[in-house]
Amino acid sequence: LPGGSSLPFIQILVLAIIQGLTEFLPVSSSGHLILVPAATSWEDQGLAIDVAAHVGTLVAVLIYFWRDVGRMLSGLARLLVGRVDGGAKLAGFLLIATVPALATGYLVDRYAVEILRRVEIVGWALIGFGILLWIADRIGLTIRRVEHMTIGQALFVGLAQALAFIPGTSRAGITMTAARLVGYERHEAARFSFLLAIPAIAAAGLWKGYQLYESGETEQIDAALLTGGLCILTGLFAIAFMMQWLKRANFTPFVIYRLLLGGVILYLVYAKGWWA
Repeated sequence: LPGGSSLPFIQILVLAIIQGLTEFLPVSSSGHLILVPAATSWEDQGLAIDVAAHVGTLVAVLIYFWRDVGRMLSGLARLLVGRVDGGAKLAGFLLIATVPALATGYLVDRYAVEILRRVEIVGWALIGFGILLWIADRIGLTIRRVEHMTIGQALFVGLAQALAFIPGTSRAGITMTAARLVGYERHEAARFSFLLAIPAIAAAGLWKGYQLYESGETEQIDAALLTGGLCILTGLFAIAFMMQWLKRANFTPFVIYRLLLGGVILYLVYAKGWWA
């Protein structure tokens, strides 16, 4: 590729597919992105690619949920003249639910990044939080929609989202789990989870963008643009798939995938000594 990129196209394609799909499926994007370099000899993709991937997935959410985004923006505008409507409330709930993740993200980035990137942690998290997702989906009622959200419920989902910094947990998975536990319909649990991705991904993208600025890294521009564009497409596909799937089915296939992948990882780590 031109523009100073040393990454092969296949690596860019794989990273974009993994980031775009797994960001919105309850199977953990961070866990999969840790497994890629662990299972291949590929070099680290660099900050520019990370930023582009985050921007791409953010754009995908904004495109798919443009009506909710527009409703929140108009609600915030009305808030300036003292009128509170559903759009302003939803924006407020997303803000409340984002605060725990911001605090946790700062602490993790400062003190625990390398510790949490161990492959066996991914395996255990895939299994443990997969089982929790299955339990929540089995016992959770299906009586609430996003419009029924309360401050306490938003904070509960937000506290759960903070656990997503453990690779293998899945930000989408743990927030849907929390929403199901407090009685939200599967489709509505996914809707709130994806809307909550807007401030979460934006914050992560801004932080990585700041790190990119500080590093002075100017290479891989073409690769970054390609990655971002591919992440928009794969992200839109993943969101549309989940929203349609959860209208008529449950989370069981994703739980089975998590258990199988986690089991394989732990077998390779403890029985075969891989990545030890």
